[in-house]
Amino acid sequence: MPPKIVIVAGPTGAGKSALAAKMASRFGGAIINADSLAFYRGFDVGSAKPTGAERAVAPHYLFDVVGPMEPFTAQDFIDMARPLIYELSGRGVLPLVVGGTGLYLRSLIQGLFPGVGRDESFRAELRERERAGEDLYDALLAADPLAASKLHRRDRARIARALEVKRLTGESLVKFQEEHGLAESAFEALFLVLDWETEELDRRLKLRVARMLEEGLIEETQALLRAGVPRDAKPMLAIGYKETAAYLADEKTLPALQEEIYLRTRQLAKRQRTWFRGQAPEAVWIKPESALAARLIASFLKK
Repeated sequence: MPPKIVIVAGPTGAGKSALAAKMASRFGGAIINADSLAFYRGFDVGSAKPTGAERAVAPHYLFDVVGPMEPFTAQDFIDMARPLIYELSGRGVLPLVVGGTGLYLRSLIQGLFPGVGRDESFRAELRERERAGEDLYDALLAADPLAASKLHRRDRARIARALEVKRLTGESLVKFQEEHGLAESAFEALFLVLDWETEELDRRLKLRVARMLEEGLIEETQALLRAGVPRDAKPMLAIGYKETAAYLADEKTLPALQEEIYLRTRQLAKRQRTWFRGQAPEAVWIKPESALAARLIASFLKK
C-alpha cells in the first residue's frame, strides 16, 4: 500500500498554512512545503512562510533548503519530498503537503515524464533571443500551439522547455505529459483545494499585500540586494520581490508598488485556480473551514 498523504493546495492567500497547521496538530501530522518560493533562504516575508506559532504546533519541512542563487527544480523537490514522506509515514506521522505550486504537487504524485533530454546550446540560444527582446511565447505559439495554449505567456521556464522538447523530438510537450499522466500514483492522496468567493479572496489579497509591506518586505528585499543577490535571480523575480526591487531602484512609487503587487498576486490566484480545476480533477474544493477539512481527513484515514 502506498503511503497516505494529504495535499492542502489552493490559490495564494487562501489560508493554506494556517489550516494545515491545525490539521497537523489534530491528526499527528507534519507539514511539507510545496511552495516554490518558500524553498529559498531569506525570502520570508514575500513568501508568507508559516508563523512561529504555526510551526510550533507541528514539524515543518523543506523550508529554507536552498540559497537565493542555487537552482531548484520540480525534480529537486521530488528527490527531497518522497523519501521524507516515506520516513514520516513509517513513523506513523501523517504528511501534509502544503502549497500553491501545482506542478510540484502533480509531479510529487506522478513524477516528471522521462525520456526528453536537454540541449544546452539551444537553451543558450533562447536566452540570447530573450535578451534581444524576442517574446518566446510567440515562438512557441508558432512551433507548438497546443503547448502554448496551456501556458501563460509569462511562464518563461516552461515556455523554454516546451520549445526545447519540440526542437529535440519534433513532438508537442503535451503529448509526453498526457502519456505520462497514465503513470501510477506514488501515493494515496487526499487532494484538498482551499478557496473563497472571488470578492472575499480579493479582500484577503489586499490585506496580505499591505501586511507584507508592514512586516518588512521592502527592508527584506533591500537586505537581499545588499547581500549580492542579483535582481534577475530566480526568487527575486517572484511577485513582491521583483516590484520591490524596482521601487528601491526608484523605478516606481510606493503607492504604485503596493497596487502592482496586489494586481500581480490577483492574477496569480486566478491562474492557480484555473490550473487546479484543469489539472487536479480529483481535488475536493472546500472553504478554508477546519471542521469540514477534519471530517474529510478522518474519513480518508479510515479507508
